[in-house]
Parts: sequence; structure tokens; C-alpha cells
Amino acid sequence: MSKEDFYEEMSRAVVNLDEDKALEYADKAIKENLSLLEVVEKGYAAGIRKVGELWEEGEFFLPELMRGAQIMQNCLDLLIPHLQSGSEKISRGTLVIATIEGDIHSIGKTIVGTMLRAYGYEVYDLGADVPAEKIIDIAIEKDADIIGVSALLTTTMIGQKKIVDLLKERKLVDKFKVIFGGAPVTDTWVKKCDADGFAENAIDAVKLVKSLMNK
Repeated sequence: MSKEDFYEEMSRAVVNLDEDKALEYADKAIKENLSLLEVVEKGYAAGIRKVGELWEEGEFFLPELMRGAQIMQNCLDLLIPHLQSGSEKISRGTLVIATIEGDIHSIGKTIVGTMLRAYGYEVYDLGADVPAEKIIDIAIEKDADIIGVSALLTTTMIGQKKIVDLLKERKLVDKFKVIFGGAPVTDTWVKKCDADGFAENAIDAVKLVKSLMNK
């Protein structure tokens, strides 16, 4: 099997939601000393992008998107330590993402993080119910380019604004781009908070991050 055929099989395993096969290929790639950057980009990332396209086209639904994202994440968990121990670098930019304090919803954010990793970004996912101060402190520590904050409740959206307000207060507003996510978030809210954008889903989040990183 040629390398290109092998990458195609990896991609197909993700699209077919076959976790055992996807992990088997990741293990084989490590043992055969393949370029893990190519494995991620041409194999697994190609697969999850196809899953995203099928979701956009209505062929896949949220459970399939979530399953594909989880398989991709499990493969990355296997590959990334080997990438980081070698000379290869996977990152096109660094993001710190979290669901704001008081809000425990995290499924959408988790999918966004996985999709961004698939496109070559370094993502630190702090989980749910995270205080604004902690998000900013870790963004500084990780030298992040972008802070992504999710809020699924109208009552916790104020925490998104608190991120921007704290950045202004600490004179860090030019250091990070700030993006929002979550069902109640609108363009009007983003402008009111002086944030840099919002995304309604994981595919839009990737497009938004690409756009902000290219500016």
C-alpha cells in the first residue's frame, strides 16, 4: 500500500466512524516512522473535514459529528506526544478555549477544539465552568493568539463580556483576539462586547480562526 493509499484509509476510517481501525492506523504510522504531520493532515484531518462537510450537507447529524470528532481526538492523543517529542511542529496558531464560569455545557466547544486541532492549531481546552481570570491567565501562560469563550445560557453570557473588560483593564486587549460561541450569541452581542467574532458551529469556527490568523 502506498503512503497516499494509507492516508486515504485513515481518512475513510474517520468518515466511517470506525475507531478501532483509525487507532490501528495511528499506531502503525508511529511504528513505521511516517511523517506524523502528514498523517494528521492527509489522513485524519482530511477525514474529519469530510465528516464536517457531510454534516453541513445534512448527510450526517450531530451524533455522527460528535463521534467523528471523538475518534479524531483519540487518534491525536496517540500521535501528538510523538509529534512533540520530535522536530515536527503541528501548530498554525494557539488558542485557549473554555466554557465560561457558571455554564457546564461543553459538547459544542469540544467539537470546535477537535476540528481546530484537525486544521493544525494548538488548542488548550480548559473545560466548562471556568472563571474569566483563569482563562486570561492561561492564555498569557500559553502565549495564545486567540481566546475562545462559549456560553450556552443567556445568564452566563455576561462572562464573555467580562473577558474583554478584563483584557482592557489589564491593557492586554491588543495581545489576543477574542471569539465567542454558544446558541444565544449574536453579532450584535459580539459588537457590544468589542470581541472579534463568533461562530455558530465548528466549521464556522475554523473559518473564523483562519481569517483572524491571516489578518
